Amino acid sequence: MAEVGVRRFARLSFVHFGVLPLLLVILVIGFGVAEPRFLSGQNVFNVSRQATYLTVVSMAQMLALLTGGFDLSVGVILAMTSVVSAKAMASVVAGSPNAVGLAITLGIMAGLGAGTSMGIANGLGVAVLNVSPFMMTLAMASIGFGLALFMTGGVPVYGMPTQFGATLGFGRLLGIPAPVYVTVVVIFGMYVLLNWTRMGRYFYAIGGNIKASALSGISTRSYLFMAYVLCGFLASLGGVMLTARLETGEANIGAAMPLRSIAACVIGGVSLRGGTGRVGSVVLAAVFIEWFENGMNLVRIQSYLQMVVLGVLLIFAVVMDEVRHRYVAKLREV
Repeated sequence: MAEVGVRRFARLSFVHFGVLPLLLVILVIGFGVAEPRFLSGQNVFNVSRQATYLTVVSMAQMLALLTGGFDLSVGVILAMTSVVSAKAMASVVAGSPNAVGLAITLGIMAGLGAGTSMGIANGLGVAVLNVSPFMMTLAMASIGFGLALFMTGGVPVYGMPTQFGATLGFGRLLGIPAPVYVTVVVIFGMYVLLNWTRMGRYFYAIGGNIKASALSGISTRSYLFMAYVLCGFLASLGGVMLTARLETGEANIGAAMPLRSIAACVIGGVSLRGGTGRVGSVVLAAVFIEWFENGMNLVRIQSYLQMVVLGVLLIFAVVMDEVRHRYVAKLREV
């Protein structure tokens, strides 16, 4: 009887969470044995703070994946947000050194506006012009990266108010880093959006079967458009947070974010076919990736090899996603 219960739990875990539970067990046991510092309180705290940026971007990527697409421009959205917000802050401070609050406010708004604009462009291309998500977001990534390099000349943007980084990048409240609070708000907002609103239900429906959704009266173009707009906004928010952490505007930040965010979603059980995914699982997967990279750093694995390992991990997750999809299809037939 107990064996049957274990098997049932394993099946349910695989259906709802993908390969994440297995990978978490391997992570904790493997690196915990290899490096005692891995499970120390300070290391867990540092990883939790560092994971906030990937978590926010993964939330953005999840919206595109749920509707049956993906966004390869999330990394460039971070870069555009960083450059625009930093240049806006630096310009205001240069003209009015005492207008720190105004500089930070305008800088954040400008950065969010730039990133969201890229999301709007992606949404128009995918939903209105029927361009494939792969080509549309890849083209926007090229356009955005070129604009970011043009605005900076490839040189980091300095001159931002020190209060911006001190508050949003390194600030703490009750001992908890400021980015964690922002990330918790994003997670809660995503949970409410996807589970308690019509828009969230329609995202799942469109990803599950866009033709059936259209026949049932759902305005598929409108909701596809909104998915990419929200994706751009959340990725841009991650860009603002990362800019505060770096205290400079960088055109090269976020280069690995498309791969890492897609990996976090797939490892967390979001189907590449669309229509399936849970917020909590994606959050855990984002933390897992940061923790995994942290463990590789502690055992002194070279950064180049870490890229190889992450690629292998993504392929494994995609294969398991296909296995899970076939398994669910068989369960439905039964």
